Amino acid sequence: MLQNADRPGELIHDWNEHEPAAKPPYPVQLNDETLRDGLQGPSVVDPPIETKKAILRAMDRLGIHTADVGLPGAGPRAVEDVTALCRDIVAGRMAIRPNCAARTVVKDIEPIARIAQSVGIPIEACLFIGSSAIRQYAEDWTLDMLLSRTEEAVAFAVKEGLPVMYVTEDTTRAHPETLRRLYTTAVRCGARRVCVTDTVGHATPAGVTALIRFIRSVIDETDATVGIDWHGHRDRGLDLPNVLAAILAGADRVHGCGLGIGERAGNAAMELMMVNLRLLGWIDHDLAGLPEYCRLISEGCRMPIPRNYPVVGHDAFETGTGVHAAAVIKALRKNDTWLADRVYSGVPASQVGRAQSIVIGPLSGRSNVIFWLEQRGIEPRDEVVTRIFDAAKKSDRVLLEPEIHALIGRP
Repeated sequence: MLQNADRPGELIHDWNEHEPAAKPPYPVQLNDETLRDGLQGPSVVDPPIETKKAILRAMDRLGIHTADVGLPGAGPRAVEDVTALCRDIVAGRMAIRPNCAARTVVKDIEPIARIAQSVGIPIEACLFIGSSAIRQYAEDWTLDMLLSRTEEAVAFAVKEGLPVMYVTEDTTRAHPETLRRLYTTAVRCGARRVCVTDTVGHATPAGVTALIRFIRSVIDETDATVGIDWHGHRDRGLDLPNVLAAILAGADRVHGCGLGIGERAGNAAMELMMVNLRLLGWIDHDLAGLPEYCRLISEGCRMPIPRNYPVVGHDAFETGTGVHAAAVIKALRKNDTWLADRVYSGVPASQVGRAQSIVIGPLSGRSNVIFWLEQRGIEPRDEVVTRIFDAAKKSDRVLLEPEIHALIGRP
């Protein structure tokens, strides 16, 4: 039998590698926005603090580097939750580091500084301000006002001992000279990171590439050690391609939310981002905890996971179609889980803590029925197989387990 290490070249011709994307020359960091930006989704429920803590721990187990734990300037409950989450990071000796969103106003930054001092952990201040001409026009803002607020806010946060990420909203529709002046001012005032945002999901991968390269050149003129973040929304469904484009263009930290929750159509989906980065070899995180991470978010935020959702949906690794299932079954009969995981799947189920599943429905073959029975220690007698197979052919959907047991004659 072929060894796993020998198989990809012999069994899988990977057209993705005909024009291979160069591996980024820097470690890719992940920032999770689920507990702040994700909660802006109109249908999302803001979960209780114990659920937030469980989600944060799940992030930590997945090796996610940083998490936005709230916007303390929003009021007392936000302050309480951010404080509790930061205390949990300290008490649990987690590796994940917290950050907090804030407008570029002192009154939003002050509570972050107080929490950091009381908990005894650095909290990155993510100071955001609108940057596009359309936003300036709607708000009656001037560039001079934006520059003044930037200078005051960043300088205050730095004075308070907070690491600063400077965030321009709607970067993907902002004029180059405006961005140059805003980012240069922020970096000169002490910002250690800048965040490029696709606030309304406007960008294409080509646009992201051009923009990140431009921002990198602007930052390099001032302080080449400053990191670049990418924060994208999925209004056009281009969230994941844009994340990959941003990394290749020079962004070393990318943002996402579990299940892609967030305002309007949501943010880039963290779990799908991690799967793709792992498959590309750009990260080496253990992804077995992804289903639990997504379950906690789904239940806590009351956002059901669609059954056909990639990777963590109920149907993601399930097949009832005869010819497809037959290939998986033959691989499993060889006791070859590597083969079974790939013969009809672009994502290995075992990599995300799941397994291939064979079900019985109107498109199934007899092999589905036989395998289903054997997997449960039930003898696949001809009359039983025929009874189940005939019922499946008359059905308009996959048979449920109790229905199959009833056909077998079991309670």
